Amino acid sequence: MKKDITIPEVKDVHVAVVQEEHLEYKTQDWNAYIINNSDKDLDTVLIVTRGYSDTKVTPIMRHTIAKLPARSYAKIEYLQEKVLELNNEFKITFFEGNQMFDKTYVFRKNTINEKALQAIPLMQLRGILVK
Repeated sequence: MKKDITIPEVKDVHVAVVQEEHLEYKTQDWNAYIINNSDKDLDTVLIVTRGYSDTKVTPIMRHTIAKLPARSYAKIEYLQEKVLELNNEFKITFFEGNQMFDKTYVFRKNTINEKALQAIPLMQLRGILVK
């Protein structure tokens, strides 16, 4: 029965971590975003995040986005500096029409840093992107 279930490959949906100025506190914060760079809306986006290493594990965080329109993005969460020293995992499940999609994105430990910044599609910001 499991062999009859097919989950297609996820394309044009990415996770990015960008460094942004917090206007109230005047700090540079790291924030994670989901980017829908496709031509179709995503429905019922479920996101489960965690940080981990060989010796440390963060609590699991769960997020839901009811609808993520085509060619748009949404903030997932703020990442504290200490969490950047860990592997940061984002498990994302969503529906496109009646089809379910699922993908896990991982930022390896210490890869979220200012030296790794690059242009992020749709956002007009610089950050680190996992496809």
